[in-house]
Amino acid sequence: MRTVGFKLGAAAAIVVSVALGMQSGVSAGQQPPAGGGQGGGRGGGRGGFNLPPLLMESDAFADGGIVPQKYTGRGGVQPGFKFSNAPAGTVSYAIIFHDLDVALMGGTDDVLHWMAWNIPASANGIPEGSLPAGSVQGNNLTGQPVYMGPGAPAGPRYHHYVFELYALSANLELPATATRADLLKAMEGKTVAKSAYVGRFRQDAK
Repeated sequence: MRTVGFKLGAAAAIVVSVALGMQSGVSAGQQPPAGGGQGGGRGGGRGGFNLPPLLMESDAFADGGIVPQKYTGRGGVQPGFKFSNAPAGTVSYAIIFHDLDVALMGGTDDVLHWMAWNIPASANGIPEGSLPAGSVQGNNLTGQPVYMGPGAPAGPRYHHYVFELYALSANLELPATATRADLLKAMEGKTVAKSAYVGRFRQDAK
């Protein structure tokens, strides 16, 4: 028991000593690092963890808003987007558009509505209804290389449709028949920033 008491007393003395040392350091004019000791760069953390603020903007609908009928269904018009704040060295963009609120055949995949890659960084976005020259459109869930708009049925909740934007340091050597898995794998080691834009949709109840 005396041994245990001695060890506890020694530990308490160490804690008090460290606390007094920290207090004296601050009182002597030693200020903590800027940002509360979280490190430099956006995102905090030691080692300068940095998240470039890649942005997507659209006049079609607000981020998180309801997708207008014009952009829905199989005959819907592909929305236009403006891209900005891409990191230096961005060569191209890729987009994956999918419905998060569906699980297919017992797996983790959802509904792939559209994907495109090798969108030139110099274009600073995509116009409504088309893609800049040099871009490649992949096949959607129906096997067609076209934009397929939201089509969730009427129900108690909206589906969330996400445009995922990837800024890449190179163009991708992929055939137009590439799958989403192929695209994701090809982007490994080349993705320098990422952003997303969300639209919600459900059919009107009849």
